[in-house]
Amino acid sequence: MTPFVYPDSPHVRRHGPAGYANYESYRPWLRDEFAFRCVYCLKREQWGVLKAAYHLDHFRAQVHQPQAALDYDNLLYACAACNTAKGNAEVPDPCHCMLDGQVILGEDGSIHGITPAARRVIGKLGLDSPDYREFRMLFIGIVQLAAEYDPSRFRMLMKYPDNLPDLASLQAPQNTRPQGVHESFRARRDRGELPETY
Repeated sequence: MTPFVYPDSPHVRRHGPAGYANYESYRPWLRDEFAFRCVYCLKREQWGVLKAAYHLDHFRAQVHQPQAALDYDNLLYACAACNTAKGNAEVPDPCHCMLDGQVILGEDGSIHGITPAARRVIGKLGLDSPDYREFRMLFIGIVQLAAEYDPSRFRMLMKYPDNLPDLASLQAPQNTRPQGVHESFRARRDRGELPETY
């Protein structure tokens, strides 16, 4: 049981809000889009609910492409550490290269890219640094111990946040993918379809 398994296929956007006057308005959509975790290192909101811990990353940096500053498909959900490490650098799209099979997690918490694109992201963000290795090993151990000896704590670590955004109540000026609201985590929970952990 490890919480650091990358997706097995490229991320396809479910949501398509548009027309907001500032990019921060996209936060609830992006939290849901990226399952409440950093797209780069997979750190989960549940592991430390701190203000300003998660940023909205402009994949194509505003300094390079200011016209994409309010483009939803240019925004990613990233922890503060990963967003800061990336900065204004141009890196391969993590939605396409940070995938299970292209990113391998070692028993010592190390992370290795199989493809040049994955290696580039890992290198630029320092995802294989000693600090990240230690962080991964710590949480892998905690999750494994909780799964074996403390099921209620395991659920706390691996559950979805309690404050799932109610996307159906948001009034995005436009939405190019309105069907995504029906598949949001809040809508699935309301229908009784959301698993307890992920």
